[in-house]
Amino acid sequence: MKNIENLYRKLDYYFTRTDLISEALRHSSYVNEYRELRLKDNERLEFLGDAVLDLAISHILMEKFSDLREGDLSKYRAAIVNESGLCRVARFLELGKYIFLGKGEEITNGREKPSILANTMESVLGALYMDAGFEKTLAIITVLFMPVIDNIKSKKSDNDYKSMLQEYTQEQLKTLPEYILTDENGLPHNKTFRVAVKIGEAAFAEGIGKSKKEAEQNAAREAFYCLAKKEEI
Repeated sequence: MKNIENLYRKLDYYFTRTDLISEALRHSSYVNEYRELRLKDNERLEFLGDAVLDLAISHILMEKFSDLREGDLSKYRAAIVNESGLCRVARFLELGKYIFLGKGEEITNGREKPSILANTMESVLGALYMDAGFEKTLAIITVLFMPVIDNIKSKKSDNDYKSMLQEYTQEQLKTLPEYILTDENGLPHNKTFRVAVKIGEAAFAEGIGKSKKEAEQNAAREAFYCLAKKEEI
């Protein structure tokens, strides 16, 4: 495996069971090309890592933001554990260097594909949990994901739900939100604006405010909250 020591140093962890980290880095395209070797791909560890990451980030947020309500904690978590957040950490670890890919994925620059990087990041976390247990994995996740958490916190403090919603829908739904002014009433000095946000073909949420900007932010906030809750179901 290419310079796996560098990955260990960035993780600040050396695997006892090297078969686990090998499995975590083995994409299904590679396994399918070498069926005679009867290797396991990383999809089961990815499934486990997804659950471990959700629990770890939930734990970190509970400790870090003791004043936040459940709905806001859910929004924080959804904005952290999405493809964008996972890719950011995967690129810091230079994970693309270590992935075992099939020839087709190699040709199409699979080592830089966000979906492959994000999924492999989850499988590495699954392998960490299997090898080191939850407490050590939690400590590693805390270090690796704190820049992502701080970035989300910064956005939240500015109430920039439009940016958060755009990032989420672009990464997860491959589309961008659209804001439509649906109502405007009141005297010139005391107007109220109603804005709908469309995601895809349908109106997804509405917001009301004393300015169009405020109404858009409120609509984005409501849409982001709904998406975060759907992700939990």
